[in-house]
Amino acid sequence: MKTALRLIAGFAAGAAVMYWLDPVAGRRRRALARDQGSAVGRKAKHFAEARSRRAANRMLGVLARARSRLSHQPIDDDTLQARIRARLGHIVEHPGAVEVKVNDGHVELTGSASTSEVDELVDSVAAMQGVEGINYRFSMHEAEDARPPSAQH
Repeated sequence: MKTALRLIAGFAAGAAVMYWLDPVAGRRRRALARDQGSAVGRKAKHFAEARSRRAANRMLGVLARARSRLSHQPIDDDTLQARIRARLGHIVEHPGAVEVKVNDGHVELTGSASTSEVDELVDSVAAMQGVEGINYRFSMHEAEDARPPSAQH
């Protein structure tokens, strides 16, 4: 059994040497293997750099958020209103249907939105820095089905 394994290993080693040192195609095969190996190395390097850059940026964001919360500088009403309007686009399907007024950190939201959007919007605005209180009056409606009318039954 051992001799058969040694014989097979010898044939495999000979075939590999012939494959790589072939005078006709061996040079191309070696160059191709070298190029593929260097490409894998570059991809691994770029992946590691991107991950470390992302981690560093996340830490900078966490530090900036902590610094801004520690500074306790009041946010003026116009800036707070602009931040709330920017957040509306991520939460409400029709942000133009919501009116935002801010007076000394007290936010008043009026307009129309779906029931689920109102809950998420109020929670999100309440968690924002600079918001002292929220009053809201919405004409609420149920969320519309995302399927086209022909697909509904």
